[in-house]
Amino acid sequence: MKKITVMIPCYNEIENVEAITDAVINIFETDETLKKYEFDIQFIDNCSVDGTREKLEEICAREKRVKAIFNVKNFGQFNSPFYGMTQAKCDALVLLCCDFQDPVEMIPVFVKEWENGHKIVCAIKNHSKESKLVYALRTIYYKLIKKFSTVEQIEHFTGFGLYDNEFLDILRRLDDPTPFLRGIVAEYGFKRKDVTYTQEKRRAGKTHNNWVSLLDAAMLSVTSYTRAGVRLAVCLGFALSVFNILLALTYIIVAAFVPVLWNIWVIPILIAIFLVGSVLMFFVGFVGEYVVSVSKRVTHRPLVVEEKRINWE
Repeated sequence: MKKITVMIPCYNEIENVEAITDAVINIFETDETLKKYEFDIQFIDNCSVDGTREKLEEICAREKRVKAIFNVKNFGQFNSPFYGMTQAKCDALVLLCCDFQDPVEMIPVFVKEWENGHKIVCAIKNHSKESKLVYALRTIYYKLIKKFSTVEQIEHFTGFGLYDNEFLDILRRLDDPTPFLRGIVAEYGFKRKDVTYTQEKRRAGKTHNNWVSLLDAAMLSVTSYTRAGVRLAVCLGFALSVFNILLALTYIIVAAFVPVLWNIWVIPILIAIFLVGSVLMFFVGFVGEYVVSVSKRVTHRPLVVEEKRINWE
């Protein structure tokens, strides 16, 4: 029998881990498409502090098909899922969130597409029950990153989907301490199939994806797959230089006919200084994001540090 692993990253999800476990087991035991497959559930916990780990230990004790990896600290929203995917031993892996925003009912759909020969099945949100403002901002972000990216970008793709072991082997060979799975799928994925779904609201608990984490995700995507920021800085710097030269020449010509302007020459100079200074501050910070991204990659830190594993052979 071929084996499918359902990989579920979690952080402070004590209200959801048992429910998502039951939901996955139920669909594998009742769906006709899935009955012919062996399966296991692999949690990777990013140092939860709300009792999630204790709950996972209880689940693993009574259900040997459930495995767990406990990290020693919170390594962020990207490293932990990526590392978990590289550890799985299976023919195909399904990645989904613990909060039920990724419906488990999509798993049979993924498997059918996998049986048809697709190595990656990406779940694309065509509708979301989350905040309309957040969904709209996501849409704008995806449009912009797709326009400026040097590689293909997949709109409204969060990582939810199925991955064949051939693709997992690619992930295992990558030497990237700051992996961005969505971009890696677009860049290295082959025989990919996109399927649509509606994103549900969280079943319980509070989301940990705040504006800071969303900004981190956006900047990782921008610095990994675009040169738009650096190029924009060069182009805008050149345009501002031309603008300031023209401004100076215009002021000199006008002042030649209006002598009183010679007494207030400091005004256009101050305007030019403040304009150029503010733009420089913005782009120094923007280029700094690229520098930080490069720094993280060359230090070769591990993706995560494990504390222990449960139910692993």
